[in-house]
Amino acid sequence: MTIAASRISTTVRSALPLLWMRAVMRVGSAFDPAATLRRAGALFSTPFESSRARALQAPVGDATCDSFDLDGHRIATYAWGDPASQPYVLFAHGWSSHGTRFLAWVPALRAAGYAVVAFDQPAHGRSTGERTTLPDFASTLLAVARRFGPAAALVAHSLGGAAASVALAQGLQAERIVLIAPAADPEDAAYRFARLVRLPQRLWRGLIAGFEASVGVTFDSLQAHHTVPRIGRPALIVHDVEDQEVPWAEGERYARYWADSRLLSTQGLGHNRIAGDAGVIAAALRFLRGEAVGERVVSSPNLPFGLA
Repeated sequence: MTIAASRISTTVRSALPLLWMRAVMRVGSAFDPAATLRRAGALFSTPFESSRARALQAPVGDATCDSFDLDGHRIATYAWGDPASQPYVLFAHGWSSHGTRFLAWVPALRAAGYAVVAFDQPAHGRSTGERTTLPDFASTLLAVARRFGPAAALVAHSLGGAAASVALAQGLQAERIVLIAPAADPEDAAYRFARLVRLPQRLWRGLIAGFEASVGVTFDSLQAHHTVPRIGRPALIVHDVEDQEVPWAEGERYARYWADSRLLSTQGLGHNRIAGDAGVIAAALRFLRGEAVGERVVSSPNLPFGLA
């Protein structure tokens, strides 16, 4: 899953100083590699502790707040308007975020005649749990979509974008898709995480192997270039060229392999501000109306990612 260096370091500092964690990883990898990999795997799948506090403090507007049980977790949901009688837009948040972070979208979507649905992933926001994974994100998104019915549109940010591509490939029903700064490469995310905590390169493949064994899914099967060719609905991919958390090349990868998609590149919005930017919201609404937004990416899959 995608975890940015700056945000991971915030998580690590909440328990142990980053330098101490790096020292633990270095020493542990030499004397007890198995235990070190378990520690790294736990950290990799644990959302930032501060995200719950942010979610509880975040306004919900006039949302109807509810929850349902899923695989031993209580999943919090938020609905603006009536998704049972109105076309609705489903939102999927990213790592260490929460459903109500999309509140800025609600007025424009409601004015356009849409209801809005959001939710908190396991171990996030008001939902229960301590750890979660990309496959968990995808299965929870599928469950929410089944609960509310086919969506007029699905809007997903960051790791939520990766979960959306997996869920759509598995049958989630949504007429149009907007992915914002979507994560495309879980292997590269694991490598960036390993570099941050100074897990030796000889062990980072073990981190992936342990993860795959625990969830029963290979990282390769979650790659965007494997999931999106199976999705036959129009998509708008929005990504900032200066994104320091999920590289722009990962958004370009979605646009390259998604047959009916266009890529809108921004500059100066980074990874998080882009999800609530007024210009991005306006562009998404134009896309939902059927207008052509962004550029069609035409390139050879043989080129390195990021070179359209």
